[in-house]
Amino acid sequence: QVQLVESGGGLVQAGGSLRLSCAASGSIFSFSGMGWYRQAPGKQRELVAGISRAGRTNYGDSVKGRFTISRDNTKNTVYLQMNSLKQEDTAVYYCNAVYWDTGDNLWGQGTQVTVSS
Repeated sequence: QVQLVESGGGLVQAGGSLRLSCAASGSIFSFSGMGWYRQAPGKQRELVAGISRAGRTNYGDSVKGRFTISRDNTKNTVYLQMNSLKQEDTAVYYCNAVYWDTGDNLWGQGTQVTVSS
């Protein structure tokens, strides 16, 4: 069973940047796509960014132009570069992957991002 391990979260001031990493314990080619979701207290989990096996990317409206998702196939790692952070970006960020053969979802344990004023 492949595992996803997130890192890179923390406390940052508004306007600052963070880079999240999601390392898979196996090949990311097992997945049709990978992405980042976030969940703030009292809110539903929402899509932040996704990247398909073919490399196509998509973003939530609230992060377009500020966040960039990328991957390093040699390291089986997906990244989320977050720039111009806002207080409303504060949330637990989860890495997600979808198996290409079964469609099953795999989730990481989450990493906290806190943006202060």
